[in-house]
Amino acid sequence: MKTREQIYGQEAASILRDISMYGVLLEEQLLRLYPGKRAKVRNLLSYLTKQGRIWSADGAYCASPELVGHEDRGMIAALWVLVDFIDRVEYHIVGEYPAKVVFFADGELYEVIYAACGKEALVNYILSVPAKEFPQYIVLVDKQEQITELDIPGVSGFCTVAPNGEVSYYQKE
Repeated sequence: MKTREQIYGQEAASILRDISMYGVLLEEQLLRLYPGKRAKVRNLLSYLTKQGRIWSADGAYCASPELVGHEDRGMIAALWVLVDFIDRVEYHIVGEYPAKVVFFADGELYEVIYAACGKEALVNYILSVPAKEFPQYIVLVDKQEQITELDIPGVSGFCTVAPNGEVSYYQKE
């Protein structure tokens, strides 16, 4: 007979890794990170919260109590992009500025770049330096109008994220 640890250990460790790595994740994002395991993930979230290993508030799960209510809006939006690709994702990690999330999908490296409104020139500057190999950039913007202000090599596409987590994709013509 399998113990609780044997049944839930791997998923619990993965959930703790994700919450620790990203700081704050919404419940629906966590559920979508583990397709086909909604009930198991909900049980584990409840268990981990009761153990005091994660904190919960307003539908979000946090790595520490200090993060409750202080989520990074750009990271939350980038995580919606990640879960939109989750059925093809092999591995994902936190990115280095201006990337919020980096993931491998279908053998390709993708970086979700967050170009906050008013930061277009900074993002253009940072990403203008030619590299030997570009990852596939998915540039997340607050407003579709920002796309014309961005000139970044290696962009696969642009996207916006609605408050409900719906991701809309765009390409420059």
